[in-house]
Amino acid sequence: MAILEIVKSPSTLLTKRCKEVEKFDGKLAKLLDDMYDTMIDADGVGLAAPQVGELVRVAIVDMGEGNEVIEMVNPVVTAIGGSVVEVEGCLSFPGLYGEVERPFFVRVEAQERDGSLYELEAEDYEARAILHEIDHLDGILFDSKITRIVDPEEFEEVDGEDEEQ
Repeated sequence: MAILEIVKSPSTLLTKRCKEVEKFDGKLAKLLDDMYDTMIDADGVGLAAPQVGELVRVAIVDMGEGNEVIEMVNPVVTAIGGSVVEVEGCLSFPGLYGEVERPFFVRVEAQERDGSLYELEAEDYEARAILHEIDHLDGILFDSKITRIVDPEEFEEVDGEDEEQ
């Protein structure tokens, strides 16, 4: 396993539509493993293959302890519902945070690392993370969806308030 370099904006790699994965082999498994290690090392929640320089439809999301890592190969959004505005960040945009409107609910069909098909439904923050990563596979970056930039100090104020309660 290896920690890969995260591609940062304004690299044009991030704006390209990724190709479908056709070979489910050791190279794909290594990419997924390396992406996971890279995401954890960078303290991220999700990572898409173009963020590590690979233009293939592969993304991962990890909601933390007690949740399985979601590996999505060739994901397709089959349903969405609701709408919510929340703050997002991105490993390819260090220090940039902004409010982004996304669906509250998502249903996705994808493949596992062995090629088997599965369906996934998610809500709220998990749906947001999944949709953020799928956007990367289509060359859509979250900065194009920001309705209001959020200063990181706003997080510190909220964290401080939470600790006082």
